[in-house]
Amino acid sequence: MTLVANRTDRELLEAAQAGDEQAFALLHDRYRPLVFRIALRTLGRTDDAEDICQEVFFRLYRQPPQLNDHPHALRLWLARVTTNAALNLLRSQRRARFHWSRLLRLDRLFDDQRPTAEWNETSLLVQSVLEKLSDRDRALLALRVSGFSYEEIAMLLDLRPTSVGTLLARAERRFRERYRALLGENGEEVPE
Repeated sequence: MTLVANRTDRELLEAAQAGDEQAFALLHDRYRPLVFRIALRTLGRTDDAEDICQEVFFRLYRQPPQLNDHPHALRLWLARVTTNAALNLLRSQRRARFHWSRLLRLDRLFDDQRPTAEWNETSLLVQSVLEKLSDRDRALLALRVSGFSYEEIAMLLDLRPTSVGTLLARAERRFRERYRALLGENGEEVPE
């Protein structure tokens, strides 16, 4: 069977389980950016995100999921495993200063643009705020910024779908409140 990029996740996963290394490589290439982005936005450190990527794809290789008929079953499984692995790492690495990346900076990094001095200052404030949020708030924000729907976030974080909007709104409110407070402490003009 010829390996083509338009094969479904299920077909590629079945081929990989049968020993087709090219099929697994294609799955890796297809989903590594998503896994890395979620890990990086949750953890904030490139080396930790790389470790999570390796862990997630090793698990996919050794213990692949049984995919249901959902069109994005593998994407959701990978996001769930990535989120859980990242949260477990956060819990195990509790330390006074955890270097959580700035959501603003991450978006810039993917655009390959050089940040301005003003932007760097803002991203440091964002990082300080994110470090003070709970693991769940960080995961909620990271998944939402990564483009996951409320339903997908609910599945990934074991939440009721009806509660995601409320939890996300609260996480965003806590972020804004802490951000404004930090701006005020630094003597900057606080936006309304």
